[in-house]
Amino acid sequence: MNTTEKIYPWGDSRRYNSYAGYFKRVFGGRVQKLTIDAGFTCPNRDGSVSTGGCTYCNNDAFNPSYCLAVKPIIQQVEEGIEFHANRYRRAERFLAYFQAFSNTHAPLADLKSIYSQALAHPGVIGLVIGTRPDCIDAEKLDYFAELAKERYVIIEYGIESCYNSTLESINRGHSYELAEWAIRETAKRGIKVGAHIIFGLPGESQNEMLAQAKILSALPLDTIKFHQLQIVKDTAMERQYLADSTQFNLFGLDDYMEFLASFVEQFNPNIVIERFVNEVPPRFLVAPAWGNFRADQLGVMFEKLLESKDSWQGKFYTPLV
Repeated sequence: MNTTEKIYPWGDSRRYNSYAGYFKRVFGGRVQKLTIDAGFTCPNRDGSVSTGGCTYCNNDAFNPSYCLAVKPIIQQVEEGIEFHANRYRRAERFLAYFQAFSNTHAPLADLKSIYSQALAHPGVIGLVIGTRPDCIDAEKLDYFAELAKERYVIIEYGIESCYNSTLESINRGHSYELAEWAIRETAKRGIKVGAHIIFGLPGESQNEMLAQAKILSALPLDTIKFHQLQIVKDTAMERQYLADSTQFNLFGLDDYMEFLASFVEQFNPNIVIERFVNEVPPRFLVAPAWGNFRADQLGVMFEKLLESKDSWQGKFYTPLV
């Protein structure tokens, strides 16, 4: 390493607390996620809370081809390992990533069966569980806390916005306060916690979006994913957009990068940033059109922007008192 490089609080010279650096610190080497579809649904799809789902959501837009709920979980694990072996030959340890829909939306006995199947594979060292804050309770958290004593376990909650008016407009079906409760209860039990937020949702000004940096920074999060809003085919939001695109203020690429730089400057440097952008396959994407950039290319562009500004994650961060 160049001895003149600045080392930031997270222990390396990257200008943000990166997921790759986090994995290196936690695992000492490469660990690959294997996406698993266990056949869950969501409470705002099956009528438990609402129907129709979130207005922006089409799960088919991010599920890998090998990932089908009709396949046994162990088969999905094995096919996922084979799929990634061609791209990442150094990967020998894996995390089973339960991504599709809400992966705690079932009785506890069912969850135990599902997750024990994934953990039974010798290559799987832990779990990444995507879910909603209204699909968790103390009993389920106690179960995951026991798993977390022996395995790597992180529960990722979809927050999407810190504003209840936005959550209502996108048919999210839960409040921000419930998301905060779920995050704090999870962290209190020693389980790692991740979150997901979307920038550019209808009705939110750029100042309101930036203000979320302080709100989110105060939560006991280990990781976070940032996504720009994309209009995806076969969603309620696509229908809204095609009917009246003027109600949307979608980010252009350069504007989004500038916004992110401002956001990250104010963001807690202890929280790992797993992802900056959403990457929808072109066949699903309605808008915005950013060209054929991959997420890793956009990440390089973002780091160069931070360098040009002599900026970094947490440069202007001040904890809430």
